[in-house]
Amino acid sequence: MNEAEIHHTENVQQHLKQVELLLHRHALLETVVHRQEMPREERHALVDTLLHKQHLAALQRKLDGLHPADIAYILEALPIEQRLQVWELVKSDRDGEILIEVSDAVRESLIATMSREELREAAEQLDTDEIADLAPDLPQNVMRDVFKALSIEDREQLRAAMSYEEGSVGALMDFNMVQVREDVTLEVVSRYLRRFDQLPDHTDQVFVVDRDDRLLGVLPINLIVVNEPEELVGSLMLTDTVKLHPEEKASQAAQSFERYDLVSAPVVDEQGTLVGRVTVDVVLDFIRTEAESDLLNQAGLIEEEDIFASVWKSAKNRWAWLALNLCTAFFASRVIGSFEGTIEKYVALATLMPIVAGIAGNSANQTTTIVIRSLALGQITPVNARQLLLKELAIGTLNGLVWGGIAGFFAYSLYHSVALGIVMMSAILLNLLVGAFIGMAIPLGMHRYGRDPAIGSSVLLTAITDSGGFFIFLGLATLFLI
Repeated sequence: MNEAEIHHTENVQQHLKQVELLLHRHALLETVVHRQEMPREERHALVDTLLHKQHLAALQRKLDGLHPADIAYILEALPIEQRLQVWELVKSDRDGEILIEVSDAVRESLIATMSREELREAAEQLDTDEIADLAPDLPQNVMRDVFKALSIEDREQLRAAMSYEEGSVGALMDFNMVQVREDVTLEVVSRYLRRFDQLPDHTDQVFVVDRDDRLLGVLPINLIVVNEPEELVGSLMLTDTVKLHPEEKASQAAQSFERYDLVSAPVVDEQGTLVGRVTVDVVLDFIRTEAESDLLNQAGLIEEEDIFASVWKSAKNRWAWLALNLCTAFFASRVIGSFEGTIEKYVALATLMPIVAGIAGNSANQTTTIVIRSLALGQITPVNARQLLLKELAIGTLNGLVWGGIAGFFAYSLYHSVALGIVMMSAILLNLLVGAFIGMAIPLGMHRYGRDPAIGSSVLLTAITDSGGFFIFLGLATLFLI
């Protein structure tokens, strides 16, 4: 993180602290006023004078000066009661921008407090691609109102944006872009650009199209500036450029932006017609969202969670994988139970079992993390998957010999049994091999069947390496120690 990013983060956190302080003062003063013994009318007048004109007014001024993204950050960090209090103070002409910025879980709590008219006005503040992002969270009657208020062209754009699957390039693209013809001069292009009150965000290039809107090439803004006004667009435009397609996976577009350091990229259909563009800010948002989703999925959470949601709602979000984890824990306990006789005769086994399971679980998680990352980057193919598996098995063998040997020596030192040390080393070696195989098989299998390879992977890995480790260790002990 560079100095500018650190400074920006500190600024946002400072804004949050200031908002929390104003809310605390507001609540404290309100409590004091309501404890005063006076007629109800006088009390309301005092509240209006002391509260609204002081802390709430200060809070209003504070919010008016913040960027929508900063307000979204603050709303996500506040308990629901304070969040709604702040939301009421936000100017209505900024509602749409903030709703787009907040997380899905927090957006739900805000939308629940808004009337049909407020939601319609908030949606009308946004571009069509942003309305499409907001549409799944809006009531049907609100979306009907929004459609009626749009122009025919905007309606078509909104229908197109909503038709693409989540996670596709079409779902990321916007329609605000600058198009020019190849047979005009740079002087004409410059005059055309000056007619805009403001260029679309992240306009680093203009798109060159023919009369049927088919993409011919791109013209970087810097070429317009440094070349003579009489030059034709067609003589300067770049034809060898990255082109995206609406049905492509957004993850592939993200890789293109990272690989080629793109700021924007055209989106064309099967006929080569320019239908939109994707910009780097949207790609960064997608990457961040995917990273957060992977983190939640690995922990076994079904969906993004509002940290201040009700206990009931948060608990339900965590039940599915906890239920699976409970089942696997019972299975592991039955594995141990089937070797009760062995454990009774050699009590030391009970103290050493967690070591065998723990080290294999850690190693398997390392393998899975590498595989998931490689899948996200498109680096694993059917051709090289076998070679990668052999490599991971070789790593498991090496680690098993090294760390299994250390664990075996540790067991021998504690219990003065050479046989126990050998069983310990062998069990760790075999369980590391199981972990390496499962660590690759789970994400690859999920990816093959179109599922997110990160979903619940850590839960499944822990279950398998625990049960497998107990079975291998106690099985070897039964064969060679009893």
